[in-house]
Amino acid sequence: MRSAPLLLLVALVSCTGAATSPSAMPVPAPAPRSPNPSHPPAARRGVDQNHATQTLRQAVAQLVIPWIPGGYASESDPDFQDLLGWVEQGLGGVSISIGVPDAYVAKLNRLQSRARIPLLVTSDFENGGPGMRINHSYAIPSLLAQGGGTSFPPTMAFGAAGDEELAFEYGRITAVEARAVGVHWLFAPVLDVNSNPENPVINTRSLGEDPGVVARLGAAFIRGARAGGALTTAKHFPGHGDTRTDSHIELPVIGADRERLDRVELVPFRTAVDAGVDAVMTAHVAVPGVLGDNRPATMSPELMTDLLRGEMGFDGILFTDALRMGAITDGYGAGEAAVVALEAGSDVVLAPDGIGVTIEAVTAAVESGRITRERIDRSVRRLLEAKARLGLQHGAQVDPATVATRVGTAEHRAMAERAAAASLTLVRDRDNVLPVAPGSRILSVTYARPDALLAGRTFDATLRPFAAGMSTARVGPDTPWPVYDSLLHAARAVDAVVVAAYVPPRSGVGSVGVPAAFRAFVDRVHGLGGPRVAIVSFGSPYLLAAFPDAGTYMVAWGGWEVSQRAAARAVTGAAAVTGRLPISIPPLHRVGEGLDRGVVEMVA
Repeated sequence: MRSAPLLLLVALVSCTGAATSPSAMPVPAPAPRSPNPSHPPAARRGVDQNHATQTLRQAVAQLVIPWIPGGYASESDPDFQDLLGWVEQGLGGVSISIGVPDAYVAKLNRLQSRARIPLLVTSDFENGGPGMRINHSYAIPSLLAQGGGTSFPPTMAFGAAGDEELAFEYGRITAVEARAVGVHWLFAPVLDVNSNPENPVINTRSLGEDPGVVARLGAAFIRGARAGGALTTAKHFPGHGDTRTDSHIELPVIGADRERLDRVELVPFRTAVDAGVDAVMTAHVAVPGVLGDNRPATMSPELMTDLLRGEMGFDGILFTDALRMGAITDGYGAGEAAVVALEAGSDVVLAPDGIGVTIEAVTAAVESGRITRERIDRSVRRLLEAKARLGLQHGAQVDPATVATRVGTAEHRAMAERAAAASLTLVRDRDNVLPVAPGSRILSVTYARPDALLAGRTFDATLRPFAAGMSTARVGPDTPWPVYDSLLHAARAVDAVVVAAYVPPRSGVGSVGVPAAFRAFVDRVHGLGGPRVAIVSFGSPYLLAAFPDAGTYMVAWGGWEVSQRAAARAVTGAAAVTGRLPISIPPLHRVGEGLDRGVVEMVA
């Protein structure tokens, strides 16, 4: 069955060279240009005047963006062949996960070469910038880094620094490196106001718990990303910060009414809309105080259409969060989830639980009259206009030769180091333990999961030259008490014990915390009375609640090398500490608290 014509960009259809043979060499695109946040007249005329017919099924396929792995795939790989088939059938884009820059470019260029209309490439460059997706490759067992994108500290670190310039550069550099490897659209910034210390999934992904600060720094990120040539996404609407449940597992419930939403959760989103954010991503959360029932917000036209588009005036693209998350799959089948999300107001079905079943279900919903063709065309038009604003009509493939000049550059890494240093937050230091005196004997104890292979490596290596003697140990969730007992014995023979805890939020886990044995060990170390003790959190700032009597507590926000290096320099007095808590740690500390420490002059 052929449907009514849908207005299309002929320029978009022709730019990828879909008719070329599989062996044709990709044509490199020019350097990415900064997208125009509005719909320029030329782009509108292109959509309105240059059109072709498209079947209903092809139109629906434009609204589906599946998740794909970012690693290397051979041409004969069955999964890659399956993906190529969907691309040839009109898939609108892909959301790419972890890989190295060269693998990204090779895979995305190959996909673009087979697309009749250029693919819109998205990715979660949200928490640590490029390093979240293109800097995670290490050789095993040597752990030799294979290189990649710039790793920034987690997003909450920018709340601790409180510097709009740093937030702007975070967005700009993330965008530059994303575009260099073929990614057009950042699923960032996270604008959830993390007001609940027990939130297991947002935590350091947020800028903090003050709505005004989240709004201000989020807008700076948006401006920076635009300057770097990428489009941005405010997420997760209407807010995922005040939850105790991970939506990857089950449906969280927010206890807010409309007055609370207006006062807290919606503040950053209103600012983002005013700042020209290109997209909004939905939250799989229930808001019964507003809706009167436990429907996910993603499935609510009252929130997605009436509130976001009507009251707030948002006219960009609305992405669902991944529809294969437990908060959705527990209540909806794959096809029905996509249909209901589109009915509620979303434009793009992200990471559905099956591409084919999703396209078939939405197509059937239009054919039955449940969803109008006009409704589908409106969303497709938004996608095509976005692709035009990105300049994809001038070439959707990227030049592999330019990756090394734009990704992980010295300038970018220096900015990441600056951000990590500015974010360090000394929450308390009752006995002036920090900085540790030069020439001290130090015991460094790293707490981390077994799979956190890099935890403590850079921190200890940076700290070691400073100490007169240094011993290290590593413990984890399953460490038995006899190991802790031996560490207590070792602690009696040193001047300082540094406990470095790597406890970040993790999707699909459902909690952020440490076991009773580790808590007991830290308490016992403090009770020894001899060594001076400092706890450094390379993850959740709320970890202090497990050690309420700790005398010295510093937050480095994340465990990547850039944060480990900054924290070690602060412990030794080689770097200043100036950060402030962007969240409260009830009942111990309030937003804005933090101690300053200056650089200690070393005497030769």
